[in-house]
Amino acid sequence: MHTLQMSIYVLGVLIALALVFDFMNGFHDAANAIATVVSTGVLKPQTAVAMAALFNFTAIFVVGLGVAATVGKGTIDPGVVDQYVIFGALVGAIAWNLFTWYYGIPSSSSHALIGGLVGAAVAKSGTGALAGNGLVKTIEWIILSPLLGFILGSLIMLIVSWVFVRSTPRKVDRWFRRLQLLSAASYSLGHGGNDAQKTIGIIWMLLIAAGQVAASDKTPPMWVILACYTAISLGTLFGGWRIVKTMGQKITKLKPVGGFCAESGGALTLLIASHFGVPVSTTHTITGAIVGVGSAQKMSAVRWGVAGNIVWAWIFTIPASAFVAACAWWLGHHIM
Repeated sequence: MHTLQMSIYVLGVLIALALVFDFMNGFHDAANAIATVVSTGVLKPQTAVAMAALFNFTAIFVVGLGVAATVGKGTIDPGVVDQYVIFGALVGAIAWNLFTWYYGIPSSSSHALIGGLVGAAVAKSGTGALAGNGLVKTIEWIILSPLLGFILGSLIMLIVSWVFVRSTPRKVDRWFRRLQLLSAASYSLGHGGNDAQKTIGIIWMLLIAAGQVAASDKTPPMWVILACYTAISLGTLFGGWRIVKTMGQKITKLKPVGGFCAESGGALTLLIASHFGVPVSTTHTITGAIVGVGSAQKMSAVRWGVAGNIVWAWIFTIPASAFVAACAWWLGHHIM
């Protein structure tokens, strides 16, 4: 891979922009981690976000770096990466995150970043700049992550219903108010472990392109890992409150037992994806799990219109962020 002629100032600005995206990722996706536990009344919002932020950071000790490698080396051809491509990708992803946050739409920060990389790379070098295997894997999991979340969420709900069939509603509620603390922590662990790595991958790609680290290195510098996990944790701590209501109550009404099943199904999906190094959407995952829990009770419990609107946002995420990224790539040549 060629080494770019890039000033320390430009490199610092791009790393800072990447960390802003990481913060926005936590801020935007905080709702995914806390919506169910807040909406069921198990935790107050401030306590929920503090717990989610803590377990976002704790993931650094639990989850590997397979996702960072996929984003950093398996999405676009490393040979096309320069400061303008990275700038375009980050601006495209941040712009889409801000737009969807403002309108309370639970979209995917992960796929906004992938779309940003695709748009900026294609603007520079055409479709030949895309890494087919990594993109195919990502696109496959756009479908698989909500489907797996749906299956696991509904399956756990059915198992719990069978196990507690003779228990009183009050007893079930009391048990799952405690268990939901565990499931919410597990989901936050999966969220931090998968999403922080996407920014790690971007900064790693940038440092390789700038000649600051060797392309043969198996892992990124430790300061990159610590900075990215810190940024996403701080973003979660501030929380994206506009999206909490949509995720927690508009799709289906959740009780603590349903919240536990949805979070458990979502957490399992995220940890499976992280194990295989796949950058998945926490939004897709938890939405699929919530719909699965609702439909396991009865199909009419799910507000399919709301779920459908969310799916449309998913469909537009990659092309919309890719378009903005392509425009930002062009703009970058004039301001950097």
